[in-house]
Amino acid sequence: MIWKPHVTVAAVIEQDGKFLLVEEHTSQGLLFNQPAGHLEPNESLLAGVTREALEESARDFEPQYLIGIYRWHSLTADTTYLRFAFGGRVIAHYPERQLDEGIVHAIWMSPDEIRATQPRHRSPLILRCVEDYLAGKRYPLEILTHYD
Repeated sequence: MIWKPHVTVAAVIEQDGKFLLVEEHTSQGLLFNQPAGHLEPNESLLAGVTREALEESARDFEPQYLIGIYRWHSLTADTTYLRFAFGGRVIAHYPERQLDEGIVHAIWMSPDEIRATQPRHRSPLILRCVEDYLAGKRYPLEILTHYD
């Protein structure tokens, strides 16, 4: 058996001191996450995070920097995730757009609200990515290379 981590991308979007999260149905109930998801075959990391942000929050997202790369093993799913978290800006919002299946809605939360809702986070990576953003962690996108 070959072990492989699940590669995911996440958009950490801040506006006016609040962060965009999505509330979604999961096997553990209704939980919060950043707009995030699995990288698709032959998809670049930047294309993946842009797609996930649109599908889950109905927002065009322009990634401007990498916040961090995170490895987390979910004991519940017995799955290891390798998350690439990107910061950037929202270019447009399409409120009439249907959100991905399972997504209830997108919601803006302050850092304190995010900290207070930790028991309802899909993973510990949500708060960690916000804290790293608040700490000023920013890495240029030029460190990423994608070959077609």
